[in-house]
Amino acid sequence: MKPILIVDDEVAIAQLIAMTLARMGYSCQMAFDGLRAAELLEQNEYDLVLLDIMLPGADGYELIDFIRPTGIPVIFISAKAAVADRVKGLHLGACDYIVKPFAPEELLARVENVLRLSGRGQALLKAGDVTVDVATRQVKKAGQEVALTPTEYQLLLVLLHNKNIALYRDTLYERVWGRDAELDTRTLDIHIHRLRKKLGWQHMIRTIPRIGYRLEETP
Repeated sequence: MKPILIVDDEVAIAQLIAMTLARMGYSCQMAFDGLRAAELLEQNEYDLVLLDIMLPGADGYELIDFIRPTGIPVIFISAKAAVADRVKGLHLGACDYIVKPFAPEELLARVENVLRLSGRGQALLKAGDVTVDVATRQVKKAGQEVALTPTEYQLLLVLLHNKNIALYRDTLYERVWGRDAELDTRTLDIHIHRLRKKLGWQHMIRTIPRIGYRLEETP
């Protein structure tokens, strides 16, 4: 997957969006003004742009004119909630329009929907005989559906997006439970144990001493 570009001059909101998406395994980059966003768009490829409207340098309406020829899908995220603003954003070529404030669950659902409809991102994740349909959130092992809790599912996505990479415990905590979560030190270990048991991954999810865990898959 290519990264998602988040363009918002409110740093706290941009970081919240990035953290929310990172918890589901998405890679993100941030720009806090329109000119910096244009520079990044010239230098890199992206699967999606999450774009505020009221930006210094160049506003969201100017940027979407710049983005449109690239074919990268755009979702406007703005405090401008009037129907006229939403209609204008969609007429300019945005795939969707989210009004601030928004729930993280709504953001994730809309991002996944746009990525699916645009044919970008990864619709099906695989490791061994386990497959995950991102659109339906359906997990199967050898063709049989496996029931996971929402937290187990998020943890599985992070591992799948980082196959053969050792992930620090703090990184897993942040991406699955959030930066400010207060957890018992055994919480992650318990969820890893459950995933190993449900997916038959006793040997695929390796414990890395003094670091954390790694999902191993031989090419």
